[in-house]
Amino acid sequence: MAVNPLDAFRLEGKVVVVTGASSGLGVGFARALSAVGATVVLAARRTDKLSDVEDQLREAGGVTLSHRTDVSSPDDCKALVSRTVDEFGRIDVLVNNAGIADVVPASKETEEGFRKVIDVNLNGSFWMAQAAVGVMPEGSSIVNVASVLGLVAPRLPQAAYAASKAGVLGLTRDLAQQWSLRRGVRVNALLPGFFRSEMTENAVGLEKMLADHSMLGRSGTQAEIDSALLFLASPASSYVTGSALVVDGGLTAL
Repeated sequence: MAVNPLDAFRLEGKVVVVTGASSGLGVGFARALSAVGATVVLAARRTDKLSDVEDQLREAGGVTLSHRTDVSSPDDCKALVSRTVDEFGRIDVLVNNAGIADVVPASKETEEGFRKVIDVNLNGSFWMAQAAVGVMPEGSSIVNVASVLGLVAPRLPQAAYAASKAGVLGLTRDLAQQWSLRRGVRVNALLPGFFRSEMTENAVGLEKMLADHSMLGRSGTQAEIDSALLFLASPASSYVTGSALVVDGGLTAL
């Protein structure tokens, strides 16, 4: 019988938790995961927007629920995992997408501002992974959404953001080393470049910078990052762990 390679990207019967699912790329990720059959658990701090996304997925025929979560709180992360297990029995995929950015010169960065970015972007990814791994069966996947700014110097003053995303890359490699063989849980990082989203909509001069400094000369679209996420989340990447998948239109290659 012929095997359709596209079947490896399907997630029917799988339970996926997406943090930062109330806005930006997280909304698109939730839609894409639901479209390939996953049960999607939406997590974020803004409950009104979470409810909107939840309604959208249900109207499209998806199975979903939402849970208010501040990933910088280990207790919130544990509560999200507990709710998911109570409802669906396990977690098959964790997408650590929650993130914030703070564009400010390093000399003017405040202690509170710097710590807040690290707490959400880096610490939050760890707290969520630590809370979830115990209920993830063999063959599960953790996708940490990092950034190309964890690899190269940002063209805007973003010391906290760049540091947090570089930290996510190190975290990804270490968790993959610890959990891939022993627990059967793969851990990879997805590194978006600049995509049209809530986080970049007010970035002055972004398109000109990309036209001058990236191979494709433009920002990316949601569909172009969704396909990369589905690869890392699904059995299509069953032999991939500890890796960093860059999706940036050639920005970091120049």
